[in-house]
Amino acid sequence: MHNSLYFSFLISLFFILEVGSSLLHAQQVVVLERDNNSPLAYVTVSSNNPKQSTFTDLQGKADIADFTGIDSIYFSLLGYKTKLLSYKHLNQKGFVIYMEATDFRLDEVVVSATRWAQSRRDLTQRISSIRAFEVQLQNPQTAADLIGSSGEVFIQKSQQGGGSPMIRGFAANRLLIAVDGVRMNTAIFRSGNLQNIISIDPFAVSRAEVLFGPGSVMYGSDAIGGVMNFSLIEPKLSETHHFAVNGKAALRLSSANNEKTGHVMLNFGGTKWAALGSISFNSYGNLRMGEHGPDDYLRQEYVQRINGQDEVVENEDPLLQTPSGFDQLSILQKIYFKPNEEWDFGYSLVFSQTSDYDRYDRLIEYRNDKLRSAEWYYGPQLWMMHAISINHHSDNKLYDKMAIKLSAQLFEESRHDRSFNSLNLKSRHEKVWVYNLQADFNKKITERASLYYGLELINNQVESTGSQKDIETGAISPISARYPESSLGSMGLFAGYQHRFNPKLLANAGLRYSHYLLDARFDTQFFPFPFETAQINNGAFNGSVGLVYNPTQQWSLSANFATGFRSPNVDDIGKVFDSEPGFVIVPNPALKAEYARSVDIGLAHFLGQKAKVDLSAYYTLLTDALVRRPFDFNGADSILYDGEMSRVLAIQNAANARVYGIQGGLEIKLPANLSWFTSLSYQKGEEELDDGSTSPLRHAAPFFGRSRITYNKNKWLVELNANYSSEVSHENMPEEEKSKVYQYAKDQDGNPYSPAWFTVNLKGVYKLSQQINLAGGVENITNQRYRPYSSGLVAPGRNFMLSATLTF
Repeated sequence: MHNSLYFSFLISLFFILEVGSSLLHAQQVVVLERDNNSPLAYVTVSSNNPKQSTFTDLQGKADIADFTGIDSIYFSLLGYKTKLLSYKHLNQKGFVIYMEATDFRLDEVVVSATRWAQSRRDLTQRISSIRAFEVQLQNPQTAADLIGSSGEVFIQKSQQGGGSPMIRGFAANRLLIAVDGVRMNTAIFRSGNLQNIISIDPFAVSRAEVLFGPGSVMYGSDAIGGVMNFSLIEPKLSETHHFAVNGKAALRLSSANNEKTGHVMLNFGGTKWAALGSISFNSYGNLRMGEHGPDDYLRQEYVQRINGQDEVVENEDPLLQTPSGFDQLSILQKIYFKPNEEWDFGYSLVFSQTSDYDRYDRLIEYRNDKLRSAEWYYGPQLWMMHAISINHHSDNKLYDKMAIKLSAQLFEESRHDRSFNSLNLKSRHEKVWVYNLQADFNKKITERASLYYGLELINNQVESTGSQKDIETGAISPISARYPESSLGSMGLFAGYQHRFNPKLLANAGLRYSHYLLDARFDTQFFPFPFETAQINNGAFNGSVGLVYNPTQQWSLSANFATGFRSPNVDDIGKVFDSEPGFVIVPNPALKAEYARSVDIGLAHFLGQKAKVDLSAYYTLLTDALVRRPFDFNGADSILYDGEMSRVLAIQNAANARVYGIQGGLEIKLPANLSWFTSLSYQKGEEELDDGSTSPLRHAAPFFGRSRITYNKNKWLVELNANYSSEVSHENMPEEEKSKVYQYAKDQDGNPYSPAWFTVNLKGVYKLSQQINLAGGVENITNQRYRPYSSGLVAPGRNFMLSATLTF
């Protein structure tokens, strides 16, 4: 365990021991959710004259002794309609009030578009948000599952310890992940499927947002297809004048992978200081697939080492994906200090580490009709982030609001593989330190105009080593590293302007300049590279402009044009690895940035007070796309790599790509406390091939969607939903995917294709008492056997879930 973890827990212990705690006998208000009487935590209770502010605790209670006699008291919470009441009126209601969820979220507050809170109604780009109560209902095992539950993001999995989102035809290093506004992408994020998102603990997420389309003006490189922003739970001050302790504990079991999960969160709050600690542990066994579906997906055999020999053994249960289990530990520690109404300071530590976990898609590869690998697994995936935040509210000439974040992140990962009957276990380890400084400012210029601007400085330091172990003798020898020793730095300056011409028309515009410096130093011990160093020193301008027009209360129309870019990183410029059997990727220092230009058009229409339909259409053109293409290495088109003669490939600016599509949603408020919601996504993309022809874009997901009907009343919240995806026929599959016959079903002609699939799922939450919630359900009720497009792992079969949460 790292020293910083011990330090953080000692700070929490100090908060516990510092104060003794008998609470004042003060007047309290209780805030409940209207439909199911559940307490609403973190509701802001405020007044303007005199200026007062407090929050409800986890039981929905807040001390309002300081509000005695005030005529206008506001109760506000993200996703709920604000209530305005007098103290006298509160007294008449017995100091119990009910808040109602916003009907269709158009007035919901979001932060991803500009990094400042603003109404969804004022946005020119589509945003999907997942709120805390939805996280509780869906009970996702990982953050990838959490994002997928929106029904608007397609999730690919190569192994159970994974989850690679696909958004509008893009994935991996063409999408940006942010945690509390800090970018998670590193210099070694690759174009292939990524599993870094699973390092984020769903129990620690208070809210998740997905910004669709380019976000490079605010977030810089990588934000081509979209931005996923996860907001983690925050410490809360005491609502009384004395120290307070509250928290929650949860347990969860799932049958499809024999999941056992435990979670504890504690919040220690004083009048100016607060601290929060959260810890989760997950244990997942081998994943069981469904009974009804293609036999091509069955796990008929696997490799075991018996008496010093690799043996192919029959799988006694072909529905069990052996091996695919893993464990994970997640820790969050936050400290908050608010000396006055103008300033607040925060420190956070985020830590996540997995056990070893097998790369299932590599373990089902065959070569010459025999399993190719005896072992192929990732070592522990570690992510640790230290972050300091400084916020200031001031009416001065430069800004009304200032937010500064300083962060240091550590990423560690490793890959270990051994071919069948080989004695050599090859291991490659990577470590990346990322340092980040970002400063955001917001200034209201006039009643109709506001300006937001800022800067961002990032530095990546990459270490990479390779070794080979003889599994019989234990002898270890060096082999080529995956990456060169490298540094990647960037600087970004950005500004945005928002102007409201009249109550119906609003315009947004933004501009960013980014500059990137990359320095890589190659080790020529194993490969005679024709270069020893590689550098990148270039800049990029990005912009966006958009309009929102609300002709009536029933209509909202928007249009947006934005550019995005991705500067080559260390993975692009310097990687050496086997992408698939018989092919090897080699470095190419002659790379430049790829650029995207995207147009979005959106509309939302309210059908009375009971229904809403929304549509978004988009078109994105990617130029100078960084893609794998045949390459020559010192004049040769093939080299010997890890004992196998392999065709040489390299990342090159060698193609253009385009993707277009439609996203739509329908939401209906039905009688008897029922509601209906459907989300549909259609996208189509293509990219140029080396011979000038075109192929479907690899990360353009098939048509997919989610429909659900929800019942919400008193102590019950129940949802019946269906997830579905269309077929990808062999002729419509990307050329790159056609060679992966081991992970697809076979059509009537024996060619690989991805069949259509659907699941029916039932989930519910029952409020046993004010402190105890029970949640459970059945996923994939009809026990379908399906593999989402491009995935190496077969999805879970019928899965029974049960969880209990205690709030105190």
